[in-house]
Amino acid sequence: MAETMLISCGDCVMEGTDVCSDCVVTFLCGREAGDAVVIDVAEARALRLMEQGGLVPALRHRRRTG
Repeated sequence: MAETMLISCGDCVMEGTDVCSDCVVTFLCGREAGDAVVIDVAEARALRLMEQGGLVPALRHRRRTG
């Protein structure tokens, strides 16, 4: 079974900061506030390669703890 990554803005410590406007999730999806974005491993690799090539900003999601 393919591994997936779940990114929810509600789980991110950067939510509501200036970083949100430059987040790759916001950049790619133009999502509605509170919506999660689910990508598979191949898509995560593609995003990483685009980031390394300077085509998209880095993923800045940091899961909240506690």
